[in-house]
Amino acid sequence: MILYTAFVFATGLERLWELRISRRNAALAFERGGREFGFSHFPWMVVLHTGLLFAAVAEVWIFDRPFLPVWGWVFLALAVLCQVGRYWVISALGDQWNTRVIVVPGATRVRRGPYRFTWLSHPNYWIVAIEGIALPMIHSAWVTAIAFTILNAILLLGFRIPTENKALASLT
Repeated sequence: MILYTAFVFATGLERLWELRISRRNAALAFERGGREFGFSHFPWMVVLHTGLLFAAVAEVWIFDRPFLPVWGWVFLALAVLCQVGRYWVISALGDQWNTRVIVVPGATRVRRGPYRFTWLSHPNYWIVAIEGIALPMIHSAWVTAIAFTILNAILLLGFRIPTENKALASLT
């Protein structure tokens, strides 16, 4: 349980690093005349993603969830691959990557990295969805995995993706 807690804590530190990158990129976007879309749902995303980290650890400790090697190693590998995927997304989007939805007038849509696959809409959200299952399931925190998946789907499908699609449509 201690190693799992340390892994989730390290994941949290990595998220703080991402927020630093995001703040820098947001400042650049606003300097270039960027317009933000859908800020009202953003705090809920922060709460949900922070809650995932805390809930996964809490469930493991409170309910004494076991590490089942056969599944735990598979989910750990998936969680690590999700990290690789997140940085593939960040790298592909460059200074356009952001945790918020900010569109710079005249900017073009990115068509490199995972964004070159036209059949794969919103690759970052697929990665987040997989990670939201994998991270808690490393240590059998299935309640957290289910709750995050449902809440994330509501937030993404009901708010974030429609907002992002509207923002991207404004580029054309």
